[in-house]
Amino acid sequence: MKRRSFFSYLALTFTCVFLIVSCSNPASQVTTQTDSSPSASGGTIVRLGFSAWPGWFPWQVAQDEKIFEKNNVSVALKWFDGYLESINTLTAEQIDANSQTLNDTISVISGGADQVVVLVNDNSTGNDKIIVAEGINSIADLKGKKVAAEEGTVDHFLLLLGLKKAGLTQNDIQFVPLETGKAATAFVAGQVDAVGVFAPFTTQALKRPNSKELFSSKEFPGAISDHLVFTRKFVNEHPEQVQAMVDSWFATLDFIKANPDKATEIMAKRAGVSVAEYKEYANGTRIFTIDENLKAFQPGTDMTALPYAADEISKFLVDAGLSKTKPDLSKLFDDRFVKAYAEKSKKS
Repeated sequence: MKRRSFFSYLALTFTCVFLIVSCSNPASQVTTQTDSSPSASGGTIVRLGFSAWPGWFPWQVAQDEKIFEKNNVSVALKWFDGYLESINTLTAEQIDANSQTLNDTISVISGGADQVVVLVNDNSTGNDKIIVAEGINSIADLKGKKVAAEEGTVDHFLLLLGLKKAGLTQNDIQFVPLETGKAATAFVAGQVDAVGVFAPFTTQALKRPNSKELFSSKEFPGAISDHLVFTRKFVNEHPEQVQAMVDSWFATLDFIKANPDKATEIMAKRAGVSVAEYKEYANGTRIFTIDENLKAFQPGTDMTALPYAADEISKFLVDAGLSKTKPDLSKLFDDRFVKAYAEKSKKS
């Protein structure tokens, strides 16, 4: 499951959800060297978590190609079969950093966590979808229909954005809250009429005969963004390691650009899919360049600007009953590390 933070749930709930996700996540069947000893000797170890999403698989490339070591940072890379587990492991400060959505980061901050967004990994540009059964040809056709999604997730958010665009609200549909993997299964079984899911669960959902994509994150630029997030404690105590992680990320993107076949093979293996299947996800996730990172951190008036997006997401969480009040977002973003990388890049 990629897209939800149930900050207030107990560990038993986390375990139950983790088991559900592991059964339906192809990446959970993969054995790699991800859960490894630190990738460089000496210094403070950065405990980094990541899970199944195309925008986060480059971390596996960084591990396999020893890019962390080349940037003088010692990393203990931790793979999570269940995204939810990674969220809560960071919240409990059992790891130092995690790749996670802006929605989930704001959700845990609302619950009392203290985390910092230091990098934009990517934006979803089509890999989050609303998939519908035969006979549903417009958003208006969803009125009165059963629509499943994981409550409070970015795909729930995407659903509400689509409904709003068509002049509808959640009250106009029969919303069925289900964990993402279960939602896809229910849709294929004909138990619901539409479903909100992300890759690779999109592939599963589309196995229903004559089903199709109604709309996706492509129609809502910036609505679903993914980030490298640290605990504030780690940022305050070890800014040099945070900088090295940001440097490593962009070095990894350079490696992927220069070695696309080798990199895709590594990422497809980590995803538990074939290279051909992995390539199908390429257009649905936009990996952010350094210039796009710099721009995203600036104030703006639409969802492509992180401060604006964070405010809108906070409103969504309150409206959905997932947060009692809007959290303090004034210290959520820290762009000094991408700025420092940009300056170093100009000189090199």
